[in-house]
Amino acid sequence: MVRGIYTGASGMVAQMHRMDTLTNNLANVDLTGYKRDTAVHKAFPELLIRRINDNGTYKFPFGSMEVGPVVGTLGTGVEMNESYTDFTQGALKQTDNPFDLSLDGKGFFTVLTPDGERYTRNGTFHLGPEGYLVTKDGYPVLGEEGPVQLKMNNFVVDRQGRIFQNADLASDPDRLVSLEENEWGNVELVDSLKIVDFTRDRYLKKQGNSLWRDTVESGMPVAFAENQGPRVVQGFTEAANVNPVQEMVQLIEVNRAYEANQKMIESHDTLSGKLINDAVKV
Repeated sequence: MVRGIYTGASGMVAQMHRMDTLTNNLANVDLTGYKRDTAVHKAFPELLIRRINDNGTYKFPFGSMEVGPVVGTLGTGVEMNESYTDFTQGALKQTDNPFDLSLDGKGFFTVLTPDGERYTRNGTFHLGPEGYLVTKDGYPVLGEEGPVQLKMNNFVVDRQGRIFQNADLASDPDRLVSLEENEWGNVELVDSLKIVDFTRDRYLKKQGNSLWRDTVESGMPVAFAENQGPRVVQGFTEAANVNPVQEMVQLIEVNRAYEANQKMIESHDTLSGKLINDAVKV
């Protein structure tokens, strides 16, 4: 009887963790570059149920072992295993703001925080007071040579993440694709965005404010080989990869599963009360 109460309680706790994950996804459905989380659970080891004293007990020097035939298994509950981040590509939304950048493919922008380098998919940047390209929280965006500093607003970012400045290019950025090196003229290459990837990105830890930090399990950030990185798209932002309808449907499933475990505990409690009160009288 008591085992059933513990099993139901573990199910309720598991559903609480799952609900926390789903509600967090829904709360960030409009956050640029947000990646949805999925709560992953695992079952406790199952117990083998044997027919008692069917064929006796095998004794050995350090104890004994039941040798009755196995008639089934008994589940012992469930527990939270991990919160898994789904890095599926989100939809790109056009903003026509030159400071909005997005990544089409795997990879992360690198920003400098007081705690060191952190990584983000949120490319909603702007120009800081000192002319540096910064995040909405004021963290400098890093290029290959350090924080990216722009002298003026008429800059262009090509598909490889290279940042150019030129008054003519600002009005016709498509020229950059077909421009030969000897035709650049006064086109200035400012820097290239520092875009990195990880061997096991599922183990990255969310830090808040759209930032991730590397862990021992995720490995150190790795730079992309030439022409192997994600496509950088200027004037677009990446929407969250959260489907509100699916999240709401799963919330309903969580509520029903929670109620089912709650009723199971109530039933076991009622049966335990009858066993204690009625059986003793007999």
